[in-house]
Amino acid sequence: MSGVGSPNKNSAGALDAKSNVAAAAAFDSAVLADWMHGQGFLERPALTVKPLTGGQSNPTFLLTSGAQQFVLRKKPPGVLLPSAHAVDREYRVMKALQGSDVPVPKLYAYSEDLNIVGTPFYLMEFLNGRVIVDQSLPGFTPTERGSIYTDMNRVMAARHKVDVNAVGLETFGRAGNYFGRQIARWSRQYQESRSEDISALEALIEWLPANIPEGDQTTIVHGDYRLDNLVLHPTEPRAIGLLDWELATLGHPMADFAYHCMSWHIPASLWRGIGGLDLKALGIPSEADYIKQYGAATGFEGIEHWDFYIAYNLFRIAAILQGIARRAQDGTAAASDAIETGSKAKPLAEIGWKYAQRYEASRKR
Repeated sequence: MSGVGSPNKNSAGALDAKSNVAAAAAFDSAVLADWMHGQGFLERPALTVKPLTGGQSNPTFLLTSGAQQFVLRKKPPGVLLPSAHAVDREYRVMKALQGSDVPVPKLYAYSEDLNIVGTPFYLMEFLNGRVIVDQSLPGFTPTERGSIYTDMNRVMAARHKVDVNAVGLETFGRAGNYFGRQIARWSRQYQESRSEDISALEALIEWLPANIPEGDQTTIVHGDYRLDNLVLHPTEPRAIGLLDWELATLGHPMADFAYHCMSWHIPASLWRGIGGLDLKALGIPSEADYIKQYGAATGFEGIEHWDFYIAYNLFRIAAILQGIARRAQDGTAAASDAIETGSKAKPLAEIGWKYAQRYEASRKR
């Protein structure tokens, strides 16, 4: 049986009955069970529903009926920001990647019928594996850590090598000016969801559009590619599923790859980073070696503007976290740790502004 991350001591996908996911997105499981039975997914019209924690955005649930297991992911209730919580786009891109070198769960159905669970949703298989938040990979050997990082890199490269036309995703996003459009989007989101003034974020909003590097490329961008959005095999150091495609679009591969590499620049004491750790002792590759591996697999190069890409991504994640902070204030956040997560927006923006200043200084030499 496969799915979205079985609970274990290394799992961020562990079931949490106290999660406010259930309160924020409750629905009648009997109605869902009847619908799934009518669609031929269930052998009998009965379901046990439990929230899966780990996501800050779209409420996600484990559905069990006898030996059968599924995962349901749905939009949250309430008034939402424009283009946010796009479960339809998640479904579309994972459906298109079925059978490719990019590991994704099997998709069963997407529905916009609000009478079933109250908001649009989709069903997918439950991946029986490990979901790990701590990127220092505690409890693993140095060899295992190195192998996991190698496979994370492989999945990134495989996604960027997908022919978007061949898989029917040529209309999944617009080609060209990706950085300009994304900077404008996240700047608007910050303004619309502002819960506090963040001077570094506002400085980046002004600086970034004027410093976008020349040249453009277009690939499938995941938008939130990190360790805890991968499901690892139960015992082997390899990925069996990439999840949380809500922010996916067509865009510049360096934006996507640099987002993934932010962890080398974020202190481990702050949030989901490996900055400051003894990577050699841990068996985790240096950022330089990780970039070389990706370049060898894809042929893409972007080191000249790397500080810009890192600054851009720290701006972007800060804007996203500011949105989480606002949803926590409004009581519509999907995860119980939304307030704490949202509080990271300011320090991450400040790190981003330091990289912007470093990039500008390097261009003047």
